[in-house]
Amino acid sequence: MNKIMSIKKNYEFRKVYNHGKSLANRYLVLYIYSNGLDNKRLGISVSKKVGNSVVRHRITRLIREAYRLNQSIFNNSYDYVFIARNASSNAQYHDIERSMIHLLKRHKG
Repeated sequence: MNKIMSIKKNYEFRKVYNHGKSLANRYLVLYIYSNGLDNKRLGISVSKKVGNSVVRHRITRLIREAYRLNQSIFNNSYDYVFIARNASSNAQYHDIERSMIHLLKRHKG
C-alpha cells in the first residue's frame, strides 16, 4: 500500500494557494499546483467555521479516504490541496468522493 505524501508546512500550503489553479463546488475547493517532484502530495484544510473538532476530523478522514481510493486518477508531480466548505459538515462519504472526482474532471478538461 502506498503511503500518502502530505503537505504539512504552512509555506507549502501558501505556495499552492499563491501559484496554483483553484476549482470549487458545493463541498470542496481544490487548489492544484505542479510541484516538480515525481510524486503527488495531498493537503487538507478544514476551518473552524465548518464545525467543532469532531466534525473537522471526520471531514478530514472522509477526504483522505476518498483520495486514497481514487489515487489512480490523480497525476504525479502535482500538489493537491482540498479545502472543506461549510456544506461539507453534514456531507456523507459518497458526497465528498463525488465532489472530489468532479473537481478533477473539471481540471483535466
